[in-house]
Amino acid sequence: MSPLEIAAILLAGMAAGTINTVVGSGTLITFPTLLAFGYPPVTANVSNTIGLVPGSLSGAIGYRRELAGQRGRLVRLGTASLLGGVVGALLLLSLPSAAFDAIVPVLILLGCVLVVVGPRVSKRVAARAEARGGLAEHGAWWVWPAVALTGVYGGYFGAAQGVLLMAVLGIGLTDSMQRHNATKNVLALLVNGVAAVIFIILAFVDVPYLPDGAVGSVNWAVAGLIAIGAVIGGQIGATVGRRLPPNALRAVIVLVGLVAVVSFVL
Repeated sequence: MSPLEIAAILLAGMAAGTINTVVGSGTLITFPTLLAFGYPPVTANVSNTIGLVPGSLSGAIGYRRELAGQRGRLVRLGTASLLGGVVGALLLLSLPSAAFDAIVPVLILLGCVLVVVGPRVSKRVAARAEARGGLAEHGAWWVWPAVALTGVYGGYFGAAQGVLLMAVLGIGLTDSMQRHNATKNVLALLVNGVAAVIFIILAFVDVPYLPDGAVGSVNWAVAGLIAIGAVIGGQIGATVGRRLPPNALRAVIVLVGLVAVVSFVL
């Protein structure tokens, strides 16, 4: 690995950690970087997922102040993220990428739209819930399955997972954007973490029913460089993200989401 390659992967990891903490979609930086240096797609995806986990943890810690009082919500929604992450990781190892390529841009665009119209829809959801006795701490009934489905997507690839999560949380829960962002960081950490554990285990265990080359090999040097950069980026992202007012945070989320859609389509 050349010094240029080391520096590029490290900086990509830092940028990804920053973006993931603020909104998500850091994979759109690290994954293409690894492909540009000639790493096979599956190896790049697996190594990238493992490397970004410490960055997700760093971002969650950076937002620990906004997590205060959310323990019950995190436990409930965390089970959805864990389940979805497991399913998504297994789908990555067993299905052709074309199965998700067509729907990913649609999901991201839908997430962007929901983030924009979220405040109005959220008020209506809250008003209807109030008429029935109030909205539960963990949100509307559909939030759990929606978080689980987002986890499936995140375990499969993960780019713009944060956009979808912020849309779900912003509409289904009554809370501030910054507290939603803190919740998003923890849920994304759980998805990426459980997917990484599965990838690591299967990289060392021969599973007969999986297609040849489905797991690929983990490039630990790449994963380590991304992890170092992502941890630094997670702290930067927490500092920057916390200072953004709600409308500015929504604008950043939509911008990143649109960039993600363009990247997938092109």
